Amino acid sequence: MASEAAERADFSAIRYAQCWEDADVLLEALAPAPEKRCLSIASAGDNSLALLARDPEYVLAVDLSAAQLACLELRVAAYRALQHRELLALIGSIPSIGRVKLYRKCREHLSTKAASFWDDRSVIVEQGIGACGKFERYFRVFQTKVLPFIHAKKRIQALLQERSHEERIAFYEREWNNRRWRALFRIFFSRRVMGALGRDPEFFRYVEDSVSKRILARTRYALTELNPAQNPYVRRILTGRHDDILPFALREENFESIRRNLDRLEWRQGALECAIESGGTFDCFNLSDVFEYMSASNYEQLLERIVAAARTGARLAYWNMLAPRRRPDRLAHVLEELSETARDLFARDKAFFYSAFVLEQVR
Repeated sequence: MASEAAERADFSAIRYAQCWEDADVLLEALAPAPEKRCLSIASAGDNSLALLARDPEYVLAVDLSAAQLACLELRVAAYRALQHRELLALIGSIPSIGRVKLYRKCREHLSTKAASFWDDRSVIVEQGIGACGKFERYFRVFQTKVLPFIHAKKRIQALLQERSHEERIAFYEREWNNRRWRALFRIFFSRRVMGALGRDPEFFRYVEDSVSKRILARTRYALTELNPAQNPYVRRILTGRHDDILPFALREENFESIRRNLDRLEWRQGALECAIESGGTFDCFNLSDVFEYMSASNYEQLLERIVAAARTGARLAYWNMLAPRRRPDRLAHVLEELSETARDLFARDKAFFYSAFVLEQVR
């Protein structure tokens, strides 16, 4: 089940220092609202916090990793103690030389355990807490060591300029999609390199086919069909920061609503199956891509347990990156696939490296 990954992969360090899933898609899919209860994979905390912007009754964030929950807890403290631009500076979305000072303002709002965790990591606080995960360091290597061999800074900035759909396609084919781009992309985003530098090799246990081929196709989609000029994930990967192109939880218009609802958020360390057995019933499930890390049989068993903890009409949202996971036919009587809505949302998904977005509703 969800604990299957914990038996083989190391969860002691920060894997994801920010959420690489599009909260705009997630919120439209789950429709959190007053009187609704939400269960969310914590990851770095961004999308669990994004749910708060819709005034739900309650959000329970759960993660196997104490390090990931420390990321969430520091974000919660930052929303309490900082102003919006200070939050962006602490995350690393904008340049700053005062992040340790900002951390000290947040520290009084941390538990003893979380304060100890971050006190021992002042160097990564200085770099921005949204840059300190294994996955972010992997993208940093791509940005600083690989990308300069492919494109000059001037061309990267040109890619991030506003263009029409037709102009984006022309720019990609004429200026961006050269042999060096394709060759180095296939190497750097291969199963072997990604497993060594980005994700734990165990996360590829149930993956079939070429990893880099799928991601290259999705990257082309993001740079042509979508608008890279307004994509915070593309910008972060290519430049190392967001500047003013921000994911949902970091946008100024959402800051106060998230801060106002922080007391409705609870977090727990442990497996997903433990959380659903002890946390009551829920209307919204943000399940990230956790099903990729378990066998198909364990996925189906966990799906049944989630349905048992769901209210009628509850929605489940999750992503497939490389391993296909969808409701089995034997659960069709209790779980409806909202395939058309999921396809429409996936077509707008700015976190482009996933291969599918799945949305299901409890009958």
